[in-house]
Amino acid sequence: MSTCVFCRIIAGDLPAAIVYQDPQGVAFLDQRPLFPGHVLLVPRTHYETLPDLPQEAVAPLFTAAQRIAAAVQQAMQAQGTFVAMNNTVSQSVPHLHIHIVPRTKGDGLKGFFWPRHQYRDERHTEEVRRAIAALLL
Repeated sequence: MSTCVFCRIIAGDLPAAIVYQDPQGVAFLDQRPLFPGHVLLVPRTHYETLPDLPQEAVAPLFTAAQRIAAAVQQAMQAQGTFVAMNNTVSQSVPHLHIHIVPRTKGDGLKGFFWPRHQYRDERHTEEVRRAIAALLL
């Protein structure tokens, strides 16, 4: 069994609030969100960083990121999204992942000061998951 948390989520060995999946990737709500609706998109195959991702896998992954960004913005009634990726430094899980975060002007994110805003409870998490997933059908 893999020790990678994201590989274990992909395999169904760990629970996650999945909002989208296709043959190349899986997207789920971040357990430590910057804001409710913060999604992580990961490739199904384990790659640690963007330079490790094969060129033919780049377009499908970023096409999914594009769709998810639109869904997150609409579902969370945000003004926009922040899409980012860390490579090694600040990468809490060594499995390539794209952060897709809803943004609203004046939301408090400044530079690299990013306070986290948790979900109120499991019901809130599920409401957000359903709202985003419904837009990705």
